[in-house]
Amino acid sequence: MKVEIINKSKHPLPKYETSLSAGVDLRANLDAPVVLKPLERALIKTGLFIALPAGYEAQVRPRSGLAYKNGLTVLNSPGTIDADYRGEIGVILVNLSNDNFTVNDGERIAQLVVAKHEQADFAEVAELNETSRGAGGFGSTGVK
Repeated sequence: MKVEIINKSKHPLPKYETSLSAGVDLRANLDAPVVLKPLERALIKTGLFIALPAGYEAQVRPRSGLAYKNGLTVLNSPGTIDADYRGEIGVILVNLSNDNFTVNDGERIAQLVVAKHEQADFAEVAELNETSRGAGGFGSTGVK
């Protein structure tokens, strides 16, 4: 699948690091480092602009290493980039650790996964069919 991209950053285009990777890394495009204090969030720009084909979205997800080692994650995870969005890709990072974290220019801050999706045709009805689960949610199916 072809995805058109404009790169206004100081960094190379995103690429898949292995032949079976689902996502590409997004890099911070900064003029100066950004320090995130504990529980602080910031919108980090990437300098990338994309045009996705109809029926696709791009999901901005956390990088597992940053999350595990530093407590840094993507706040609205996954963030969705719609096929008709043409603005700069930004990543809302939040520091969930007890220590300051410095985001530097060029740092890999998130990953981008392109995924196919459908649009639902919502049909209003008076009632829904019954299932064995019913309205149970939030742990109602047990822990084992």
